[in-house]
Amino acid sequence: MPLTLSIAAYFVVAALIGLAGTRLRHALIPLALAPFAAQLIVVATAASNPADFETISWLPSLGVELVIRVNDLTLVLTSVVATIGFLIVAYSARYFTDAPKRAKFLGLMVFFSGGMAGLVAADDLFALFLFWEVTTVASYLLIGFDDQKAAARAAAVQAVLVTSVGGLAMLGGFVLLSISAGTASISAIVAAPPEGTTATVALVLILLGAFTKSAQFPFHFWLPGAMAAPTPASAYLHSATMVKAGIVLLLLLAPGFASEPVWAVTVTTVGLITMTLGAVQAMRQHDLKLLLAHGTVSQLGFMVALIGAGLTGAALAVLVAHAAFKATLFLVVGIIDKKTGTRDIRHLSGIRWSSPVLAGVAATAAISMAGIPPVLGFVSKEAAFDAVIADGEWILLAVAGVASALTVAYTARFWWGAFEEQPGGVDVAHLGQIDRPLIAPPALLAVASIVFGILPGGLESAVIAATADKVKLVLWPGFKPALAVSAAAIAGGALIHLISHRTWTARTWWSRLIEPTRLPPAQNVYSGSVRLLNRTADAVTGIVQNGSLPVYLAVILTTIFSVTAVTWLVAGDATPDWRFTNGAPEVILAVIAIATAIATTRAKRRMAAALLLGAVGFAVAGIYIAFGAPDLALTQLLIETFTVALFAFVLSRLPRRFGAEPASLSRSVRLAVAGLAGAFVTMAALLATSVSPDRDVATFYAENAEPAGGRNIVNVILTDFRALDTLGEITVLAAAAIGIGALVATNRRRNRTEEAS
Repeated sequence: MPLTLSIAAYFVVAALIGLAGTRLRHALIPLALAPFAAQLIVVATAASNPADFETISWLPSLGVELVIRVNDLTLVLTSVVATIGFLIVAYSARYFTDAPKRAKFLGLMVFFSGGMAGLVAADDLFALFLFWEVTTVASYLLIGFDDQKAAARAAAVQAVLVTSVGGLAMLGGFVLLSISAGTASISAIVAAPPEGTTATVALVLILLGAFTKSAQFPFHFWLPGAMAAPTPASAYLHSATMVKAGIVLLLLLAPGFASEPVWAVTVTTVGLITMTLGAVQAMRQHDLKLLLAHGTVSQLGFMVALIGAGLTGAALAVLVAHAAFKATLFLVVGIIDKKTGTRDIRHLSGIRWSSPVLAGVAATAAISMAGIPPVLGFVSKEAAFDAVIADGEWILLAVAGVASALTVAYTARFWWGAFEEQPGGVDVAHLGQIDRPLIAPPALLAVASIVFGILPGGLESAVIAATADKVKLVLWPGFKPALAVSAAAIAGGALIHLISHRTWTARTWWSRLIEPTRLPPAQNVYSGSVRLLNRTADAVTGIVQNGSLPVYLAVILTTIFSVTAVTWLVAGDATPDWRFTNGAPEVILAVIAIATAIATTRAKRRMAAALLLGAVGFAVAGIYIAFGAPDLALTQLLIETFTVALFAFVLSRLPRRFGAEPASLSRSVRLAVAGLAGAFVTMAALLATSVSPDRDVATFYAENAEPAGGRNIVNVILTDFRALDTLGEITVLAAAAIGIGALVATNRRRNRTEEAS
C-alpha cells in the first residue's frame, strides 16, 4: 500500500504542522517537504509495475472501499502534483518571512496536496468526491489566506460557492452513475459504461462539476478573482493542481463516454468558448497575475476541447507542459512583486538588466507558453495541432489557431511589460540580490521545460501508456500542416503585440479592447445571483424567523407533514387498515385522551393547560398497557411526569392566565395546522398498524441482538440499531436542559438586581 500511505502522509504532516506550528522552527521546512519527496520515491518505485490497485475497507457494512489506482495515468499526474508541490514549498520557505504565516501557509499547502494526490489516484467515485471536497476547503483557506483583506475574503467566498455548487451537482451525478452502472468503481464504469436516460443525466451533472472546478465557461470568472491568494498558492492551485481537477476527471471518464453525443458536443463547445474568452481577457490585463490567470483559463479550455474531441493523449501532454511553464511564471511574478511592490506592467521597467537570471528563467517559461521551440510548450502544442489535423477537427483547429496567436500576443505583453524598459515606467533596475531559494524552484522548472522539449521521448512514452492514445512528441515535426499552423500563430501573435504595444496609451480601438472597463458578463451574473439569494433569504427569514413561537411551530409541522404526505401519495403502495378499535378499554382511554386534549385547547390558565396536557399523555400510557407494552407505558409515564413537573416549574414564573390571541397567526391558520397534524398522525398510525404480519422485525432484533454486543434487546435497539436516533434524543434533552438552566439563572439574576435596587 505504498501509494496510499504516501497520500495519508500529507494529512499526517499537515496535522503536525497545524498542531506544532512555529514550534517546529528549523524542522518545519524538511517536514513540509517530506510527503512530496516520499511520494516521488513511491512513484519512481511503482513505475516499473504500475498496473495494480490498493484497497482499504472504508465502510465494510455498506460495502464501500477506498480504492487507490496505481496505473500510468495516476503516476504521471501524481508526479506533476508532487514535483511542483515540492518546489513551491521550498520557494514558500523563503517567500514568507513571518514565521506564523509561513507555518500556516505550509500546513494548508500540504493539506491541499493530500487532497489533490488522493483525487488523481482514487478509483472510487465517492472517494474521489471526498478528496475533491478536501481541495475545495483547502483552496478556500488559501485564497482567503490574507483574511484581513476584504478582496481576499470575497474571492475565497466566490471560489468556494461556485466550485461547491458544481461539486454538489457532481455528487448527484456520481450517485446516479453508480446506480446505473451497479458499481462506484471508475475503472469498471469506464470498461462497461451504462446507457440510458439516467446515465445521460448523471453525465451532465458530472460535467457541470468538472467545468466549475476547471473554470470553464460560464464559470470562468472565479479563477482570476482567486488571484487574491498568495503567489505561491496561485502557482500551485491555479496552474498545476486544483484547476486541473476537472481535467483529471474528464481524462478518467473519457475512455468510456467520449462517443456519447452529450459528451463530445458539450465538452468540445465549452472548451472552445473558454479558450477564446480567456485569451481575449488576458490581452486586457495590466496586472501580471491576472494576465497569467486569464491565460490559464484559455489553456484549460484548450485541454477540455482536446478531451471533447477524444484526443486525450494530446490533452495530457499539454497539461504537463502547462503545469511547468505556468508555475514558473507565477513564481517569477511573486519575486517581482516581493522586490518591487507592484505587478502592474505600466509601473515596471528595466528588470531584464538588473536581474538577467530572473529574466532568463521567465523568458524560457514565456516561450514555452507561447509555443516557440525548443521547449516543452512548443512540443506539446505541436503534437496537439498534429492530432487535431489527423482527426479532421477543423473547427477546433481554427479556434485553437486564433487562441494560440492571442497566446503569443499576451505572452509578449507579459514579457515586455515585466522586463523591458518602458517610457513612463518606474525604474526598478535595482531589485537587489534575489535569494537562491526563491530563484531555484522556477529555474529548475524552466530547465525541465528545456530538457523535455529537446528530449521528449520519455514523456511521450508515459503519455501514450497513460491514455492509450497515440501522440507524437518531437522537437522537429518536419514540414507538416501542424508546423504551418504554429508558424502562423507565432507570426500573428507577434503582429498583434506590435499593434497593441504601440497603442497602450492611445485611445484607439485596440486600447478600448484591452482596457478592463467593466466586469465580464459571467461575473455580473454571479454578483446578481448572490444579491438575489441574499434578498430572498432576508425575505424568507423575516417570515419564518420573526420571533413568534407559534410561527416556528407552524412552519416546522407544516413542512414535515406536507413533505411526508406528498411522499405517501406519490408512492401509493400502502393501504390503511380502517379498524378503529380492539376492545372497550382502548375506547375508554381514547375518549379520555380526546376529551382532555379538547379541554387543553379551551383552558384559560396556563397551569390547567399543562395538567390537562399531561392527562393526555397518561391516557396514551394506559393504551400501551392495554396492548401489553409495559416498557413503553413506563417510559411514557416517566416522560409525562417529568414534563408536567417541568411545566409547573417554568409556569410558576409566568402569568397565570394566557394573554391575548397571538397576532402572528390567525385562528383559522392555527386550526388548519392543527388539523393537518391530526390527519397526518392518524394516517401514520393507521399505516403503521397495516404492516403485513409477514414482516417480522422482532425476529430480526432477537437474532442480531447478541452479535451486536448485548442480550437485552431493548438496550441493543437503543444503543446500536437506533444509535443516531438515541443520540438525537440525548442532544435535544441536553439542549433543553441548557436552555432552561440559562433561563432560570437569568431570572435569578434579574430578581437579585431588583431586590438590590
